[in-house]
Amino acid sequence: MEESLKPFLLLSDAVIITDINHRILDVNKTYEDITGYSREQILGFRAGILKTRLTSESTYHEMHKALNQLLSWSGVFVNKKRNGELWHSSISITPFLINGDTYYVGVFRELEHLQEGIYIAEGRRSGIQAALLKVLAISCEIRDPAIEEHLTRVQQLTGQLIHAHNERLQLGLSQDYIQSIIHASIMHDIGKSGVPEGILYKPGPLTSYERIIIEMHPLIGVDILEKINAELDDDFFKEELNVAKNIILSHHEKWDGSGYPHQLKANDIPFEARIVSVVDVYDALTSRRPYKEIWDKQKAIGFLREHQGTFFDPAIIDTFVQIV
Repeated sequence: MEESLKPFLLLSDAVIITDINHRILDVNKTYEDITGYSREQILGFRAGILKTRLTSESTYHEMHKALNQLLSWSGVFVNKKRNGELWHSSISITPFLINGDTYYVGVFRELEHLQEGIYIAEGRRSGIQAALLKVLAISCEIRDPAIEEHLTRVQQLTGQLIHAHNERLQLGLSQDYIQSIIHASIMHDIGKSGVPEGILYKPGPLTSYERIIIEMHPLIGVDILEKINAELDDDFFKEELNVAKNIILSHHEKWDGSGYPHQLKANDIPFEARIVSVVDVYDALTSRRPYKEIWDKQKAIGFLREHQGTFFDPAIIDTFVQIV
């Protein structure tokens, strides 16, 4: 092996050096300790000896694409130790062209041994958050057998609307914020679990007293959410729960200040609540409810247009009409 590469083996992180065909030329002591393979056992084997199917093919594709262009690459692998245990590692691989030969130096850091926290791949983290928030939402509204379909439609249409609105107005919203809105939208009506069924599913008009009880459900929902948040006490859901709180509390506020529970007006209403408000009303109008028949799409859009600038954010209505 090229002598000039040997100083890399002195690093405290795990180090592997391979040739252009990814055959192992040398490893350091940390690599031996983590993987359970001694240097003598592993020299000459291809680096893929540790490979598992838990690392996506797209990760390997991007790695090979970069290295073939003699570019450095960084990513996360899920590999297998000699004893069969899995280990998650952040790796940086750097190509070196020396005297006409190409070498790759890989520096690993075992994520399980970080001093604080736990590593979860971004896609998996997002999936876990979405699934758990959906379970929480359905659990809070289990009395209604059709609620899962409504929640799923609201979530899907929220995703379409937020992406379209962000693109149309060039808002520059971060993908994390967008995903938080989509995930949290499914929680919008969890407070209805505290409303008596006789009021919630009443086929006729509500009395003034019943209306007051219905209009308490955002406050009930926030109380439920804060109890969940206190039990979790973890950054894992922090962004989603903050956004969910805004949606739960304010998705019945109206642009002109005539909504509830706090009569917020215009841009004082959180953006995520204004988005979900439009979607929720549209889905309610185009679905069968105990107190109404299904409206067709054009009638529902007409209602949104009629209340554009009074009930709803005018710019969001413009975007919504485009996508439906």
